[in-house]
Amino acid sequence: MVDTITREASNMKGKRFDPEFKKDIAQLHISGNRTCASLAAELGVHQNTVYKWVQQYTDDPEQAFPGSGNLKPDEEEMRKAQRRIKELENEVAILKQAAVYFAKNSR
Repeated sequence: MVDTITREASNMKGKRFDPEFKKDIAQLHISGNRTCASLAAELGVHQNTVYKWVQQYTDDPEQAFPGSGNLKPDEEEMRKAQRRIKELENEVAILKQAAVYFAKNSR
């Protein structure tokens, strides 16, 4: 497996690593077979990159590495909810201003 990873990594220099590859690397470290430093040296990346992959995989193995520009489903729902809250707050502010305006003109 290590030879396969080395071969894949040498072919991927300057490219992005796919989620499955990152999971394999994280699993290698978690299983105790390899250190982050040795994996990083073999892959030609900074060891903090490997630490980050391990942390992301440990935090949420099912939804780790959603991809560049993509959000995990939970995060996407949270953003939509926050956006909707902001829209409703703006509507309330407009309605308050309208109420003040019409209250002044009705006297």
